[in-house]
Amino acid sequence: MNFAGKNILVVGGSSGIGLSVVTQLNDFGASVFSLSRSPSPQLPPGVKHIAMDVLHDVSTLGESLPEKLHGVVYSVGSINLKPFARLTEDDFMHDYRLNVLGAVKILQQALKPLKNAQGASVVLISSVAAQTGMGFHASIGSAKADVEGLTKSLAAEFAGQHIRVNAVGPSITDTPMAKGLLGSPEKKEASAKRHPVGRIGAASDIGSAIVFLLGDGSSWVTGQVIGIDGGFGKIR
Repeated sequence: MNFAGKNILVVGGSSGIGLSVVTQLNDFGASVFSLSRSPSPQLPPGVKHIAMDVLHDVSTLGESLPEKLHGVVYSVGSINLKPFARLTEDDFMHDYRLNVLGAVKILQQALKPLKNAQGASVVLISSVAAQTGMGFHASIGSAKADVEGLTKSLAAEFAGQHIRVNAVGPSITDTPMAKGLLGSPEKKEASAKRHPVGRIGAASDIGSAIVFLLGDGSSWVTGQVIGIDGGFGKIR
């Protein structure tokens, strides 16, 4: 896969799935911009870090972006699992602001360079919980379902501007964010057994799918939510 000459913005690129995407894109020759609150020492040399918090003002983002932007990945999320009776309005609002409004704000700032590319791809991150009923997921499941609605709406609106918009829907993935759910060998084994393929996801599993959706090989794919979930969302 060749990304030489392409500029890609990865939001949340300092850890987990986002870092996997950054690393793969860098290996494939892309010019990568990684946006997060703080840089990671694991970022490959040459990757440009943009210090910004998506929960706050991002109106200066355009100043840090190139004239043409060939892709945006919004790899930001949360795992907020509580019984419904314990979820507060603030819980729902936080998950919505982080997963949905953060993506909205970033894409509004990136829209001009995306249009300038005359062929760009946006990838958002949903969750298996958006389409599969799972206990204790009311807040995050609701937010990720909104991400899927946003994906399809923007895919329709941006199609005439040569911007594709897709999402991936992972199941549990071995990342720092999931540490509380996978913090012991016993927890990892129990989670692996819930997936038809017999293992939990790695960041590279999701990252590889995202990189495919950014590349020319997926040029006829838009408006899709692709489950990268070890079969958890569809088969038993």
